Amino acid sequence: FNKLKHFRKIATRYEKTARNYLAAVLIACSRLWMRFYESAT
Repeated sequence: FNKLKHFRKIATRYEKTARNYLAAVLIACSRLWMRFYESAT
């Protein structure tokens, strides 16, 4: 969860609706996962 706080959009909660905020969290999680996956191989 701490790594998500590095994304400014997530930490400051720019999105007003819960649906848009969840979408931003999912995009950030997928970017973090892709970085981890690429460095592991």
